[in-house]
Amino acid sequence: MGETHKFVPMSAELHAYLVSHGSPPDEVQRALIDETHALGSVAIMQISPEQGAFMTLLARILGARRAIEIGTFTGYSALCLARGLPDDGELICCDVSEKWTNIGRPYWERAGVGHKIDLRIAPASETLADLPRKPSFDLAFIDADKSGYVDYFEALLPRIRTGGIILVDNVLWMGAVIAPENDEEDTVAIRRFNDLVAADPRVDCVMLPIADGLTLLRKR
Repeated sequence: MGETHKFVPMSAELHAYLVSHGSPPDEVQRALIDETHALGSVAIMQISPEQGAFMTLLARILGARRAIEIGTFTGYSALCLARGLPDDGELICCDVSEKWTNIGRPYWERAGVGHKIDLRIAPASETLADLPRKPSFDLAFIDADKSGYVDYFEALLPRIRTGGIILVDNVLWMGAVIAPENDEEDTVAIRRFNDLVAADPRVDCVMLPIADGLTLLRKR
């Protein structure tokens, strides 16, 4: 069977068009993007605007009431996820840095979602271990240390309801996943994770070329 390779290379101009023709960042989101950008090269850890809009929409489509994210950075992904939850929804954020997460807190409040967010400053493995091992979450987002991806996935899966979604960021790793000469620890960890979930019968898996690659895993 022949295969058609259908994709569009993303220039800066095309990316700007894409963002402006979706749900672009509002004033609060734009201010958080700008403050994070001012941090310098570390700002690359922030998710892209279209990814944030997608995550808000997905939370709403799922009717998610309870969500969890592993890796919060300056809080943009948390802001987007929390906006997709109902007013009495809950988002548990797992991160080890008060420095970075403190940047996001005022923006959560300005956006009116601070009451939905439960930020827990501790290694995510410890926070996850303290949570009941039962399916109580509708949606999860993994965007933390790459060497921990497999462990985070295994810890989250029993805590996600059937039909719930686990989102995983950076799965294309700037293209390094297909560079055989790249044997850096993070690259190897991402490849291992991608191979594992693609063959895992417990989930439906699709990898999307959003930003640096976003995998959606639906629990069967």
